[in-house]
Amino acid sequence: MAMDFFQSQDVARKSTGRLVILFILAVIAIMALVYLLVAAVIYFGGRQANVEQSRLTDFMVRPELALGVGAATIAIVGLGSLYKIIQLRAGGAIVAESLGGELIHPQTTDPTARRLLNVVEEMAIASGTPCPPVYLLQEKGINAFAAGYSPENAVIGVTRGCAEQLTRDQLQGVIAHEFSHILNGDMRMNIRLIGILNGILIIGIIGYFIFRSALYTGHGYRRSDRRGNPLPLLALGAGLAAIGFVGTFFGNWIKAAVSRQREFLADASAVQFTRNPSGIAGALKRIGGYGPGTKIENPNAPEASHMFFGRAITSGLSGMFSTHPPLPKRIRRIEPSWEGDYITDEPMIEEEAAGVRAGVSGFAAGAAGTRAAEKPPAPRASAIEQIGRPTEDHIDYAAQLISRIPPPLADAARESYGARAVVYALLMNDDPTPRRRQTRQLDEHADPGVCRLTGALLPVAARLPEELRLPLADLTLPALRALSTSQYQVFKRNVDVLVEADEKIDLFEWTLQRMILRHLQPHFTRVRPRRAQYYALNRLQGQCTLLLSMLAYVGHADRSDARHAFDLGARKMGLAHATLLPPEQCSLKALDHALDMLNRVTPRLKRQIIIACAASVSADREVTVAEAELFRAIGDALSCPMPPLLPGQRLT
Repeated sequence: MAMDFFQSQDVARKSTGRLVILFILAVIAIMALVYLLVAAVIYFGGRQANVEQSRLTDFMVRPELALGVGAATIAIVGLGSLYKIIQLRAGGAIVAESLGGELIHPQTTDPTARRLLNVVEEMAIASGTPCPPVYLLQEKGINAFAAGYSPENAVIGVTRGCAEQLTRDQLQGVIAHEFSHILNGDMRMNIRLIGILNGILIIGIIGYFIFRSALYTGHGYRRSDRRGNPLPLLALGAGLAAIGFVGTFFGNWIKAAVSRQREFLADASAVQFTRNPSGIAGALKRIGGYGPGTKIENPNAPEASHMFFGRAITSGLSGMFSTHPPLPKRIRRIEPSWEGDYITDEPMIEEEAAGVRAGVSGFAAGAAGTRAAEKPPAPRASAIEQIGRPTEDHIDYAAQLISRIPPPLADAARESYGARAVVYALLMNDDPTPRRRQTRQLDEHADPGVCRLTGALLPVAARLPEELRLPLADLTLPALRALSTSQYQVFKRNVDVLVEADEKIDLFEWTLQRMILRHLQPHFTRVRPRRAQYYALNRLQGQCTLLLSMLAYVGHADRSDARHAFDLGARKMGLAHATLLPPEQCSLKALDHALDMLNRVTPRLKRQIIIACAASVSADREVTVAEAELFRAIGDALSCPMPPLLPGQRLT
């Protein structure tokens, strides 16, 4: 039975916990080895200097030496790991750039890059995650990766070989595989693996430098000058280098063991995502029939090898250290009847590229474009069951939504000037009085070019159907991440003022403001990762009550209907004595604080909260666009990526 999103999050959290335990055990083993080495060097160094020593076995039992060596080892390994993790904390862009990746501009007209961006945009909107920046690696091998601490700072990296050598369906399968790593919480564990291995590697590096220093010092050594004897240092350096090698050996073994299982799960998720096994299976078959395979030439590839779609490096101990299962094994997991034939023919990219050129302003024609023209059927699964588990219907629906966005808005959303103007235009009020305040704010504080473009886009944005507003906002995120820090601060201030201009905040304004700024903030300011702090909802009853009260009032004008909706949600949430709050106690600012608190519960409790919210929204058996947007915003605030609600789809 397949795991749902919340179970996957629990598994990822437990896997990280096991990784920490293995790291601690590895450090303890390294401490013991370093202590034995230092004690032996001191003992034999003393013997060589004619210093009176007890027996070696007695000499080894020295608590003060063990304490000092242990503290030094912990400090070196810990600082080495911490340094690397902090270095990577800025997000996946650091990893992509270290591998030679070049950011693809959202407005690119290059057919290959445009096709790739179209696939990523569809996947992002279909999965309910922020659209990640895409980096192109100038590598011949067919490979890709997802990197980052969270969906907010994740990036997708794709090699040129992958972008050029795969058909659209095959490329979609690879991108779906990488999105599953984003959704399943694998990326943070991958970053920590890099940090852990770096800490262990530091021991070996220190040993190497000690050995080299002692070797050069030893050239001037004379037997009559015992104070300059380099042999103890040579022995210490060689021993530390050996310990570092052994530690790295087992660290790589752990990395490979963890990564192989996650790759199988990501392959399965990609099949579920696209409902097209031939896509990802075809990509794997093409890799098998392609000369360069999945190899990455960049010298930084070894430390990030476990992040890639396919095996990025080769080694003599390939079976033990391989971070990916063998190609035939992966293919047979997807297609049990596969007879062992690989794909050697290059794809007909020219025909697909023509469709891309025709669709730069909106949705690029292609395999998914034909399906998107049809109304997607209502799936059997509920919206909650598909959190973090989007399907082909969602991909088709996302493609359909993108194709319906007017070209002036879609084009503007993909560049930094236009993206700001699009968001401003979506927030402009129809009432003349607040509209004047908003216009004055932009005239005084926005870039003049952005201000003019906002005015030009206003008529088009005013006619935009409700269901296209959030998908359009999603398209702006990659371009908005390209702003400088000062530009972002001005943009954020302008958004706040535009929202508050009419002295009230409607649900769409709140949803847009929260989702846009929440996904941008980690890129411009340091945000501490949210860890589970609450393991029961009884300590957060006030926050739960406020959330359910807000939902009850949004969808039900009648007080008795609102109370009924609230009671349904309260029962699902297990709130025995909760009562509906009066409207005056329900503010969107209070809801912001409540959601920040509720985001600190375990994945199991988040599932319970989402189910309760769905029960409240569905109490009247009708879900409006406003309710659907609010429901998705709540899921987003709880770090539960929710695909767009399909026509006819139920919440629970």
